[in-house]
Amino acid sequence: MVELPPAVGDDFDVFVNGVPQAPGVDYTRKGRTLVFERVLKRDKVSGWRWFLGAWGVGTYRQDDSVDVRYEAGGAPRVAHRLEISVVEDD
Repeated sequence: MVELPPAVGDDFDVFVNGVPQAPGVDYTRKGRTLVFERVLKRDKVSGWRWFLGAWGVGTYRQDDSVDVRYEAGGAPRVAHRLEISVVEDD
């Protein structure tokens, strides 16, 4: 789930990792929240993984980025790398 920023109105475009997403297919909107059909994750790099990466040892994991393109005040805007909330199933 991703919460829309306050400035985003009803007309906006959603991108996951730079790929356009279709409403009703890739995500649904519930109020100010976007609910995605697939699991999105944000990778958190620990100090140990950063250290290994500095030496050229790759430790890659899923790291999704959700961006929203919208218009505010007559100018195009982009809300970049919005916070991803994970909801655990009961």
